Amino acid sequence: MKIVYRAGDITEAEIVKGMLLSNSIEAHASGFYLQGGIGEMAPTDLAKVHVPDEDYDRAREIIREYEGNQFVQDSSDSDTENTESSSSQKYLLTIIIVIAISIISFWI
Repeated sequence: MKIVYRAGDITEAEIVKGMLLSNSIEAHASGFYLQGGIGEMAPTDLAKVHVPDEDYDRAREIIREYEGNQFVQDSSDSDTENTESSSSQKYLLTIIIVIAISIISFWI
């Protein structure tokens, strides 16, 4: 078996494994026990997805699609986050102004 994907964590490895299994490619996720042994620290590069040698090329194609879709989704998420961040900044500024006016009117 060959390592076809190095995931950020076990959850991502399981997602990729499930995607490969749904495309009739035998897959195995590893790194469960290594990640658990670290405890509260953020583990990196421990979760891997393995496939049989003969399915490696087909699995890489599927994973390339997954990675491409993930990038597009992440960029749209960042647009949403920027909009939400801008809205929350305006809300916070409004609250600060209201408090400042209240304090000033109290002293006048």
